[in-house]
Amino acid sequence: MGTALVYHEDMTATRLLWDDPECEIECPERLTAALDGLRQRGLQQRCLCLTACEASEEELGMVHSPEYVALVRRTQTLDKEELQALSKQFDAVYFHPNTFHCARLAVGAALQLVDAVLTGAVHNGLALVRPPGHHSQKEAANGFCVFNNVAIAAKHAKQKYGLQRILIVDWDIHHGQGIQYIFDDDPSVLYFSWHRYEHGRFWPFLQESDAHAVGQGQGQGFTVNLPWNQVGMGNADYLAAFLHVLLPLAFEFDPELVLVSAGFDSAIGDPEGRMRATPECFAHLTQLMQVLAGGRICAVLEGGYHLESLAQSVCMMVQTLLGDPTPPLLGLMVPCQSALESIQSVQTAQAPHWTSLQQNVAPVLGPSTRFPEGRSLPLLAENPTYEAAEAALSPLQGELCLRPTPPICTAVALAVPGAALALPPGVLLQEESALREETEAWARLHKSLFQDESLVALGKILCLLGGILDGQVRNGIAVTAALATAATVEVIIQRCLSHGAQRLLCVALGQLDRPLDLADDGVLWLNIRGKEAAVESMFHISTPLPQVRGRVAVWRGSHCLLVFLGVPAHNPGSLRFGGWLQEPVAVSRSEPEALPLSPQTTGGFLSCILGLVLPLAYGFQPDVVLMALGPAHGLQNAQAALLASVLRGPAGGRILAVVEEESILQLARTLAQVLLGEAPPSLGPFLMASPEEIRALRLLKAQLEPRWKLLQAAAPPPGSCSPIA
Repeated sequence: MGTALVYHEDMTATRLLWDDPECEIECPERLTAALDGLRQRGLQQRCLCLTACEASEEELGMVHSPEYVALVRRTQTLDKEELQALSKQFDAVYFHPNTFHCARLAVGAALQLVDAVLTGAVHNGLALVRPPGHHSQKEAANGFCVFNNVAIAAKHAKQKYGLQRILIVDWDIHHGQGIQYIFDDDPSVLYFSWHRYEHGRFWPFLQESDAHAVGQGQGQGFTVNLPWNQVGMGNADYLAAFLHVLLPLAFEFDPELVLVSAGFDSAIGDPEGRMRATPECFAHLTQLMQVLAGGRICAVLEGGYHLESLAQSVCMMVQTLLGDPTPPLLGLMVPCQSALESIQSVQTAQAPHWTSLQQNVAPVLGPSTRFPEGRSLPLLAENPTYEAAEAALSPLQGELCLRPTPPICTAVALAVPGAALALPPGVLLQEESALREETEAWARLHKSLFQDESLVALGKILCLLGGILDGQVRNGIAVTAALATAATVEVIIQRCLSHGAQRLLCVALGQLDRPLDLADDGVLWLNIRGKEAAVESMFHISTPLPQVRGRVAVWRGSHCLLVFLGVPAHNPGSLRFGGWLQEPVAVSRSEPEALPLSPQTTGGFLSCILGLVLPLAYGFQPDVVLMALGPAHGLQNAQAALLASVLRGPAGGRILAVVEEESILQLARTLAQVLLGEAPPSLGPFLMASPEEIRALRLLKAQLEPRWKLLQAAAPPPGSCSPIA
């Protein structure tokens, strides 16, 4: 399977026929610039290209009224003056004689993409369309949008394929109020939108764009609005929104499909957004979403009005959908105070509806608490031409989008020659070894008692590591002999530092002690399986692996027991498992019995990964990531796969997973698949973190936040230092 690109050249046919400064930015060149960028970088040629077909009027009717569809159909016969008069009846809209055809093609492209992904023809894809859709409502065009492409695609996925949980991520800089209105009371669609809001002073000037708008009736909690109240939000702000709001909710919701309203007016240089997120940020956001829904992502173009920024951002997203490594993120990973205030306001509004936010480690303020206006961030340019933004974008075209792909994607170095592993196609078995003299020298240097067999394994690992450091291999799995993991990790760290790696992130799981002679600033050591939460230094952190300490609630009835693992979220008579609303489980037993539970709470593990590991990793900006699974690491396959998958992002895919031989048979294929770019398996039902887990994480974050600002999920109290000071 691969990545689909859905397009039709007819969608460039509509153009503004009269003078209107507000609407002139929505032009055909938006599509041609994006498509040219994909072609120039060789990305279009790697996709399955599908020619869009018109959606039927019946398909349009899944969202829009017959009267509105008929009104748009009539525009085919109107002259210029009549089109202009009709356009004035709507907000920021223009019609053209080809609008009906183009808008049906845009919807059809979104539907074809959903079909391709849900039938397994491809794994993911992008529909390159115009007019955009997320502002369009049941009976009204709005904000350049005629038919609501993504909303119709969601309805189609529900009706044709029976999906019950669809996540819509709207990262356009304008609020997609049309999608919100359509699914306001629908618990099967979780709608997340960040948007420029400025306390209601930015278009579309709606109170329901603020964080307090969470949905109606059965849909309460399934609308998530994150309002940006100042311009200039950058990479760190967007990452913080994903790590502290979107991803916790998404894991709890457990979507079967992710639809992206992919508006790139939220990127640097765009005159509408005036934000500072660089194109590679969208590669990282895409990769973070690929751990959801088995990687089934359907992106549909919305806004984006700076042609170079739009083209590069589209290329970054498609690169990532194709499985290429993410380029490094630029700039300090320090969210601004205004962004933290917005994130905190969303957490406050959504906490009553989501367990994952009830266990959030940041202190939550009451709804009446207000901070003063956040300090504004300097824009790259204040003038309409955005010359400074264009200057910042120009080097990205050559340096980031054309970054070479290593000849070998993933390699495995085995401890025992000839060991049979069920590896996926495309994974290379590392047969070459470093010279024996070099291998023995490293072993002597670390005073390790490597036996002949473990020396052979070390030689292969050194050869694999050299390939990763030299850019010949993207990532790999190193299998160590029993009792040799700690010594091997020490050798790998020193080898990295002596061969040009400036920053090495080591995520050690299990009984692995930090080497004593490590310099603090070059190696960030994070031990997940420590005896207690402890910060030895800002570069040496230990935390216990989350453990289950929950209770099973039992209802006694006259003929059965009703068993609950957790607290019903939206309906006192039903149970929520990963976003599913289910009836209580009837257990035909006369007496209650203990039920087997997972060795870790899903919520505790995810809080550790999203609230600690990833903020530290992105804040450190490592050259290489070492993930070491030592003795008694305690991870299940799905957990190890998720950890490896998300750690691919911060170091551009350069990750080496070290696994003891006794664990590798069950882990090998799963780890290799996620290192190749496949989605990790599901973690299973969401179970809330225990109070002990929450306290441990709070303790760590309180000590670490002064140095690692991306850990912050709330604005500092009034009078304290601003995170951007």
